[in-house]
Amino acid sequence: MAAETARRILLPLALMALVTLGLGLLLTKVLEHSTLVAQDEAVSREIAQERTPFWNEVTHYGSMLSDTPVIIVVTTIMAILFRVVYRRWRESVFLVAAVCAQSAIFLLATVFAQRARPHVPHLDPAPPTSSYPSGHTSAAVAFYCGTALVLTLHTHRHTILKALWWLLGAGAALAVGLARLYRGMHHLTDVSWGYVLGIFCVVVLAQALLLRPIMATRRGTPKKRAARGAALT
Repeated sequence: MAAETARRILLPLALMALVTLGLGLLLTKVLEHSTLVAQDEAVSREIAQERTPFWNEVTHYGSMLSDTPVIIVVTTIMAILFRVVYRRWRESVFLVAAVCAQSAIFLLATVFAQRARPHVPHLDPAPPTSSYPSGHTSAAVAFYCGTALVLTLHTHRHTILKALWWLLGAGAALAVGLARLYRGMHHLTDVSWGYVLGIFCVVVLAQALLLRPIMATRRGTPKKRAARGAALT
């Protein structure tokens, strides 16, 4: 069981951590004066020039959707609800693991690949060297899309509900990323990799903790029925 867990969860996450760290070091040490980084800064400056009081207010609440205290509280609440409603730990463990996995990789990158934030006025208080990757974005994907996935699996026969879950989940994650970019807290590459990191953690942990057990159960059901039929015969 330990070997299977390492192969399906720990190894992919470790590889993702190395790739994330490597890309961060590439951006901060090798490509620091490249065209890519210059374009990143240009995008941030252009967005900052187009700010309005209305969108300043809207993006304030959009960014709050993935503030650390908010993510901790809502993850705890949903984990408890999943345990009570579904009467098992699988969904709760998946959601908590997805949020924690992206957070661990994000923290690793911020420690060893300290990228300065865009050189524009920042609308939120934050450390100056925690631009890469966007932790708000990866956390939003892990929680909101992870929650949408759990709800989808339990309402797979209802197309409207499935569409609603993903509209809310993906919409919240998209709103957070755009808000962080608008508010000058991250470069476009930071937000983009935040999405990649969050999606990766959700996919890896869903395959290991959600989808694989369900598929195994479904495959085992006909066998159990056949065995019962043979025993009765």
